Amino acid sequence: MRKILKYVALGLLVLLIAGGVTLYVMSRPDIARFSTAELSGRVPVMASQRTETFPTINVPEATSWPAGEAPRAAQGLTVGRFAEGLDHPRTILVLPNGDVLVAEAQSPPRDTSGIEGMVMGRLMSKAGAGGVSANRITLLRDADGDGKAEVKTPYITGLNSPYGMALVGETLYVANTDALLAFPYVEGETVMSAKPEKIVDLPAKGTNRHWTKSLAAAPNGWLYIGVGADSNIGEAGMNREFRRASVLEVRPEQKYMRTYAAGIRNPVGLAFYPGTDRLWTVVNERDMIGSDLVPDYLTDVAEGDFYGWPWYYWGGFIDPRVPPEAEDRRQYVKRPEYGLGAHTAPLGMTFTDGLDLGERWANGALVARHGSWNRDPVAGYDVVFVKFGANRKPVDALPVTLLDGFLAPDTKTTRGRPADVKVAKDGSALIADDTGGVIWRVAKGG
Repeated sequence: MRKILKYVALGLLVLLIAGGVTLYVMSRPDIARFSTAELSGRVPVMASQRTETFPTINVPEATSWPAGEAPRAAQGLTVGRFAEGLDHPRTILVLPNGDVLVAEAQSPPRDTSGIEGMVMGRLMSKAGAGGVSANRITLLRDADGDGKAEVKTPYITGLNSPYGMALVGETLYVANTDALLAFPYVEGETVMSAKPEKIVDLPAKGTNRHWTKSLAAAPNGWLYIGVGADSNIGEAGMNREFRRASVLEVRPEQKYMRTYAAGIRNPVGLAFYPGTDRLWTVVNERDMIGSDLVPDYLTDVAEGDFYGWPWYYWGGFIDPRVPPEAEDRRQYVKRPEYGLGAHTAPLGMTFTDGLDLGERWANGALVARHGSWNRDPVAGYDVVFVKFGANRKPVDALPVTLLDGFLAPDTKTTRGRPADVKVAKDGSALIADDTGGVIWRVAKGG
């Protein structure tokens, strides 16, 4: 009997050890094999798929900027604080008179019950998010032209996680997480006194995982809204993804909305190429398929385009985690124009029309990369420039860094996280620093 118990105990020990080894193998982080540079450009590396049973979690802790410190600008440029003391500045709109509107917002309240909710809540807190949203738009004014806003005042309050802003004629449009609103704009006023008119409701049910609603106005006054998926790869069912993972078109006079392009997991920054009606966006691709997959990207978006989410990525690569879609649809998956590295989380973008930083930065796009959580080592946390050619598309060259230093040298902490970039009326670049609470101004040296 003792001999039998001995063998049983030995067997249990072997099972425990094997189980522990299995758990370790399943939960250890996936280490990137390729650099962010190799995963960028017109033809980025398409690495092998490494499905993560447990996600690779690598979140630098958000801290504040030490007194007197700032991000690092490219050679020949200077960086200073245009405004500070903001509460999670997300997006920027430069008005015709030079005033600057900043949307201060965080995610709407989330369900933190259950294991997934608790983990997500802790990750967001560590990354500097997850607090109560300021739900306002603040007006900044630099009347004396010294590169610092001496006026900082609440312009619109009582919003619901506002993000996108666009001015069309005398109408200011604001995209809350759940609705598109219109306000009558009066140049020079520092407070919006009028009540908004709701144009359309926007998708915000379910977990509202990707809550931002970016906004761009076409030359004809129609509006385009980027709406992210309610999931990573549709794991909660595609019935929850109606009008999500899409760019929506809104015709405000008729209060009409339709899906313009689809299969785009999380289109955030939107902008029209100067002088054209060609829409471009930056996109956050899917997680948990390896630190090298899938490259986030910059691409143009035309009516009826389909970029493959959740079944396919990058022009037709199959995601084996998703139940198969009709195979004949695969041939219509559009390939992105330009890779921005895996998990770099590009948020805001703008074209450099009007930028006065020198010829090196002419004819291209600036992209604010918010930074990774599902990659080891971390990536992003900077603002980069993508050069365009005479064909109005990105050239075959790697992104050039305009501003970095948001990530501390030890890569364990961040002093801030870039969320948007726009061109000011004086030709400088303005960068919204989400967790730093600062609007940085990049200008020519001297």
